[in-house]
Amino acid sequence: MTTVAILPVSDASGGKIYRAIAGDKQSTGRTAGEALDALTAQMEDDELNTLLVIQSFRPDWFFSAEQQKRLSELMNLWRTARDRGQTLSPKQQLELDSLVEAELKGATARSAALVQKIGK
Repeated sequence: MTTVAILPVSDASGGKIYRAIAGDKQSTGRTAGEALDALTAQMEDDELNTLLVIQSFRPDWFFSAEQQKRLSELMNLWRTARDRGQTLSPKQQLELDSLVEAELKGATARSAALVQKIGK
């Protein structure tokens, strides 16, 4: 079974979009359905037996409120820098990249935990 997580995220302009993730595949869309459609277009027939998880993006043990707050702060700094034709400091960019990776791992772990819960 392929697990799909759909998360609301901010796009480059600060608006809300959705990211659908399944293993090493991911896509985005203006709606959760659009993101899911784009993701399923990438999947093989044997991957289409899926479990769908839509994340409400509330803090949990996989990605804390502190991590969410810092990610939001760094994304705002990144947008400001981008709009000025600048970049984040290497330290800030590394922290941002680490938080994005942690968010993705959290979504994966959250989905796996849900699969285990359903299987019991």
